Amino acid sequence: MRQGDASGYSRTCSRDVLNVEIDLSQYIRSGDAIVWTQTTAEPLTLTEALISQRHTIGHCSAFIGATYSHTLQPEYKDFLHLSSFGGFGFNSRLIDAHALDVIPLHCSEIGAMITKGVIPCDVAMLQLSPLGPDGKHSLGISADYMIEAARRARVVIAEVNAQMPWTDTSSMMEGLTIHAQVHSNRPLLELPAARIGDTEKKIAHIATSYIEDRAVLELGLGAIPEAILGMLSDRRDLGIHTGVLGDASIELVKQGVITNAFKSLDTGKIVTASLLGSQKLYEFGRENADLALRPYAYTHAHHNICRLQDFTAINSAIEVDLTGQVNAEWANGRYVGATGGLVDFVRGALAARGGRSIIALPSTTKDTSTSRIVSQIQHGPVTCLRSDADVVVTEWGAAELRGKSVAERTRAMIAIAHPEHRERLERESHVLID
Repeated sequence: MRQGDASGYSRTCSRDVLNVEIDLSQYIRSGDAIVWTQTTAEPLTLTEALISQRHTIGHCSAFIGATYSHTLQPEYKDFLHLSSFGGFGFNSRLIDAHALDVIPLHCSEIGAMITKGVIPCDVAMLQLSPLGPDGKHSLGISADYMIEAARRARVVIAEVNAQMPWTDTSSMMEGLTIHAQVHSNRPLLELPAARIGDTEKKIAHIATSYIEDRAVLELGLGAIPEAILGMLSDRRDLGIHTGVLGDASIELVKQGVITNAFKSLDTGKIVTASLLGSQKLYEFGRENADLALRPYAYTHAHHNICRLQDFTAINSAIEVDLTGQVNAEWANGRYVGATGGLVDFVRGALAARGGRSIIALPSTTKDTSTSRIVSQIQHGPVTCLRSDADVVVTEWGAAELRGKSVAERTRAMIAIAHPEHRERLERESHVLID
């Protein structure tokens, strides 16, 4: 098989076309560092081939992002050293088996760290759409950090999936050489909708009071963000600038609630780094001129977020202490979250004109035995500093912490803790305020 022509993607994008057998050993060397598209955009045909051919290829390393497939198993650590920026998706089981190392990273810096070689990348594996209306392939449902990886890599291998929707990301690939290409026709991975209970509805009802008409929203995925979006049908001209877009936004677009008409940046467009949800969401993204997928270096960049007037960042956490420190990474002795985009969006919101940052979480675990409002974060990392705290919301109310003293914060946080835990928190709080 011949190597791709260095003329690059901007011309004919010469490459080997592999339709049946994928001999990755012709491209991947022992000792190589591999980066592939994360989440539901994982190029499954390529990652499955990598696993099946691992003994021929030899020992490698890979930076994997979030995973939602079962391709990687703990026993593969004998040939593949894995790292990621968090324990989301199925990563937590790999971490538990000591088969994955976590690198604490802000999403905004991942692309730059790949470009600089801090996160090495010899081989980039992409999943692309078929040729679109401009006659080019696109990155489909995920832009994240793969362009930086592909430009850094010695070899770029692409899976062109007939079921990947074309999105307006083809221009990012200008000048990129793809050295080998395989065709597939398989459904994209999906993320099931979260179950919304009474607690999530109560939290959402309180959180939505901070969302004004024309606000620009950033929300993650899960029951609380979905519940919040489900309560915004009476708002007008909302905008979206976020790291990940789920299904719950689609209905608000159809209702004319999300118009992006008054965004001070990317007016008229939903901006996100990836689509993560169902086939319905992916079809929503297909050739949608009102949707702009952008890399983390854009979506999470402070200089972009702070330009968005009334930017409202809504994020979750595992626990928050009485002074406003946030742990979004560690629960019950396990690494299950990430630094991710939390700090990027919190700080961007606080710098934006009219911006707000909301941390929304249930006050306890499901059985109410463990409070998620804690006196001090002791058993996990501090993901977000107390100096960045703005509003914390539980089903018991909202604590506005910005500009408040430690004593004032402590009283406000105890007031939104579960009643069963307030007396204990009161006792423990004396360490902070006495």
